[in-house]
Amino acid sequence: MKKKIIIPILAVATLFVTVSFKSDFFEIAKQIEIFTTLFKELNMNYVDETNPAELMDAAIEGMLDDLDPYTKYWTEQEVEDAKINRSGEYSGIGSTVRTKDKVMTIIEPRKGYPADKAGLKAGDQIIKIGDISVSDFEGDAGDMLKGAPGSDIQITYLRQGKTAQTTIKRAEVDVDAVPFYKLINNNTGYIVLTKFNKKASAQVKEALINLKTDGAEKIILDLRGNGGGLLIEAIRICNLFLPKGELITTTKSVVKKYNKTYKTQEEPVDTEIPLVVLINGRSASASEIVSGGLQDHDRAVIVGARSFGKGLVQRPKPLTYGTQLKVTISRYYSPSGRCIQALDYWNRDEKGNAVRTDAQDYKEFKTKNGRPVFDGGGVFPDIEISSAKMSPITEALAKDYAIFEYATKYYYEHQYSSLNEFSFTDADYDDFKKFLKKTRFEFETKTETAFAKALEQAEKDGLKKEVSSVYKQLENTIVKAKDKELDDRKDEIENMLIDEIVKRYFYRDGLYEYQILNNQEIAEAVRVLNDDNRYKNILN
Repeated sequence: MKKKIIIPILAVATLFVTVSFKSDFFEIAKQIEIFTTLFKELNMNYVDETNPAELMDAAIEGMLDDLDPYTKYWTEQEVEDAKINRSGEYSGIGSTVRTKDKVMTIIEPRKGYPADKAGLKAGDQIIKIGDISVSDFEGDAGDMLKGAPGSDIQITYLRQGKTAQTTIKRAEVDVDAVPFYKLINNNTGYIVLTKFNKKASAQVKEALINLKTDGAEKIILDLRGNGGGLLIEAIRICNLFLPKGELITTTKSVVKKYNKTYKTQEEPVDTEIPLVVLINGRSASASEIVSGGLQDHDRAVIVGARSFGKGLVQRPKPLTYGTQLKVTISRYYSPSGRCIQALDYWNRDEKGNAVRTDAQDYKEFKTKNGRPVFDGGGVFPDIEISSAKMSPITEALAKDYAIFEYATKYYYEHQYSSLNEFSFTDADYDDFKKFLKKTRFEFETKTETAFAKALEQAEKDGLKKEVSSVYKQLENTIVKAKDKELDDRKDEIENMLIDEIVKRYFYRDGLYEYQILNNQEIAEAVRVLNDDNRYKNILN
């Protein structure tokens, strides 16, 4: 209740400060004074005992909720986590973990690192770290897994209904930006770039040079699933394929000091080698700077599905007590002048949701060779692959961890000693659909969410009795539609299932080896690179 009292007041006051400071310093001082006196009086006089820290967190949250989702307040620990993410180095157990509702799950133990050596598997639920129960821990329990290299930590975990213990010796963990590269078909270099941390451009450069030495005459740069990172690394990666002095991106803001142009600064590695860049709906930010920049310069053919559409630039600003504000400072624009931001957080609909630019409102721009490209919704591939898309039902299955949970089930029911043995059949896909029904996995579509809210409103309006029967019919219709969608979207769902399952047996290296042989986007990239006329016609 206390939060409900304070959030609206603080949100309005502090949001007003954010908007006004650039032109009216007096208004900032005035609003800060109002806020501090309000905060003091509230905590000193409220009828029940208050928690000042919780109230402040709620106030900050309420204010930032009105802005874009990338403007965030970082605690001291979150600041450290961000530094680790940028550097690509930390000390811990070497595993991705997920904590939700006081349950910590191993998502992916990295091959050869402490969690893997200790025998932990994806799907294991950590219930105790040392003597501390994860369910009782206040804060991010994942922080307890980090520590000095060589230090031991005892883990109690749950696997397939059975409890077990293991001791893990923490170690230095290197998070490579390029976890895999390989020469395929004797003349095509394949490079996977998963992060834009401080190692990104150096590792891509190393991979490119090594592949060329080994005989690569064409290159595939895989940015699928890469959510971005450091902008300067994106510029440097473009620079590997473009001459010195070429424009890669321009940032624009109402704050003049953030209006900048970013050009290539170094001599390139190779400006002629045929290049394909793979993207999908999870390729965002720095991935879009690279793919959009290379596309605008007609330097690469883009293959896959439309990228995420994040055209906003953030910068961390230090606050007191080791905290920071990660704030959106500008929008970035590709060399042709387009901004690929998909959602407009400053013009929301009647429900408060960010507005997505309609396709009919996309503006056309031209690449260096005069090819049409468009703004308003991510980078559009030159060659679109249907299986690379992610439909709403696939997003729901991934978001609700249905695919992850089924992969865990599959792993303990099938044994493979080599990648060549692995095969995911139609019977396996039917088993996945049965799994969803048996476990009553609640993957909720946006339509269901909207109908549920409508029913809540009907109850408030005293219309629940009249609406319930119709709602039940709609529910049944949606269930049938979802079943049909599972069949209609089989290719894209099956791709995600296979990716998750293969990792369980053969780690990331095995996944990339499997994709080289079986993935449709990679196959199409190879085809276009092997067809010189088609490649040139696309770019011209």
